[in-house]
Amino acid sequence: MPNGFVHIELNTDDLAGSRKFYGKLFKWKLSPMPGMATYIGVDAGKGATGGGMQTKPMPEAPTSWLPYVEVDDVKKTIARARKLGATIVLEYQPIGEMGEIGIFMDPSGAALGVWAAAKKPKKKKSRR
Repeated sequence: MPNGFVHIELNTDDLAGSRKFYGKLFKWKLSPMPGMATYIGVDAGKGATGGGMQTKPMPEAPTSWLPYVEVDDVKKTIARARKLGATIVLEYQPIGEMGEIGIFMDPSGAALGVWAAAKKPKKKKSRR
């Protein structure tokens, strides 16, 4: 699988202000995610990588955009990143029925998230 960028997230202290600013600047469709009170989904339009905006999970974290790369297996990718010298920020976190994420800081200090979509159950072949 190619490992392309699939999602980008803004972590901010001012979710309402960011929503207003980016909504006017880029005309993105910004919608609250069901069941996630402090998360706003970003629909950048057909063919564009989407994402989200959220209140920073840790007050000391910088306000910044965090890109996510698609991987086959979050746990294995995080383990490989650790062996290559990364500092793990979020080991593994399931995101409901959607998939799973992990976050690390590369050896130079740059943050990157990894994402794996939930695996769909294989359909059983019918016997005739």
